[in-house]
Amino acid sequence: MRNLNFNHLRYFWAVAHEGSLTQAASRLHLSQSALSVQIQKLEHQVGHALFERVGRKLVLTEAGQIALDYADTVFRAGDELLSTLSERPTDRRQVLRVGALTTLSRNFQLEFLRPLVPRSDVELLVRSGNTRDLLAQLESHALDVVLTNSAAPLDSRSPLRNHLLDEQPVSLVGRPLRRGRRFRFPDDLAVEPLLLPNRDSDVRVAFDRLLEAAGIRPMVLAEVDDMAMLRLLARESAGVTLVPPIVVRDELAAGLLVEHHRIPEVTERFYAIVKQRRFPNRLVGDLLDNATV
Repeated sequence: MRNLNFNHLRYFWAVAHEGSLTQAASRLHLSQSALSVQIQKLEHQVGHALFERVGRKLVLTEAGQIALDYADTVFRAGDELLSTLSERPTDRRQVLRVGALTTLSRNFQLEFLRPLVPRSDVELLVRSGNTRDLLAQLESHALDVVLTNSAAPLDSRSPLRNHLLDEQPVSLVGRPLRRGRRFRFPDDLAVEPLLLPNRDSDVRVAFDRLLEAAGIRPMVLAEVDDMAMLRLLARESAGVTLVPPIVVRDELAAGLLVEHHRIPEVTERFYAIVKQRRFPNRLVGDLLDNATV
């Protein structure tokens, strides 16, 4: 029966958090060569490479990220032992690292994460960014799942997988119209000020194509790439706003906004992107099992 050498694990843990063999060796008062030997012994024991060199950087492999998660748990448990015996108890938690596109609906993000929010044994780390940076972090195992409104480009060699979570028709919403007046689609779009997602979004491309086919030249009041800002502007503006209803769900429920027209030809898709792993985070599976699509 093999026994884990916790000295080797602590040395690995120090290097992983420092991100540098030189800095970790200095902090541990060891030579770089001695520290490197200890890491190699741990790699031999677990049967996997824990680091790989990318240029001058040491980057964790997938097995290295898993080992770091366990090492964090092990050494956190030691801290918790001291805290508990000192009458300062803490809770141990599983960690899920989520990346979300900066412009993605906050309501959608909450709906996806809702099954884990009440759990006291789960710590959620949510990071925002652009698609390229988030997918790079997913590739390097710094994230467990990425939430976005467009599928990742894949080929036969890609380790990424797209999971379609939901697909929603997009609507035109705005303040309630005066009594007796009905919104005429698409004719009213020739005179009503419009608030729209920016031209890079799939929704905007499909919407522009629809108006062009109808011969409508819209009065664009604003183009916004952030759904949270689009939601705020929809509340303040007298114009109409093109959004998925989930973005303004609370405003619709409160009657601050009304749905003037739902456009079934234009839909927004929501994806969870994961990387195929030998050691997947089980919390991701729990969330995907609760997904709507």
